[in-house]
Amino acid sequence: MNTFVFSLLMGVPGGSGGSGSPGDIFTTLIPFALIIAIFYFLIIRPQNKKQKETQRMLSALKKGDKIITIGGIHGVIQTVKESSVVVKIDENTKVEFSRSAISTVVTTAKADKERVEDKKTESSGDESKAEDETGETPEKN
Repeated sequence: MNTFVFSLLMGVPGGSGGSGSPGDIFTTLIPFALIIAIFYFLIIRPQNKKQKETQRMLSALKKGDKIITIGGIHGVIQTVKESSVVVKIDENTKVEFSRSAISTVVTTAKADKERVEDKKTESSGDESKAEDETGETPEKN
């Protein structure tokens, strides 16, 4: 039994003297090709995609983006430099970080502006609804 398993692992044909046929070489290379394909699709390809996505995120940083650093510090970008960004953490606290120290962008400046505009439109829409229901215009302070 052990000789049979060992001969299968070594790829040596059972009855021949040592000359391998092309079919034997092919059957020996199939497991190696499968292992390489598994490594590519499960490890290498996803890692490359993640690296490209991170690079895109770091190159798209702009003033006003809310970010989280690798160390867990939350802040808003005040200044964007070539290889670093200045992040406002508190009212009087600004810290300069390397771009590679930024782990995620929570919200972008453009998304924040759109949210504010949406809230303004919703609030003006609420006033018109109140006018329609009661027949009177609501008083503004």
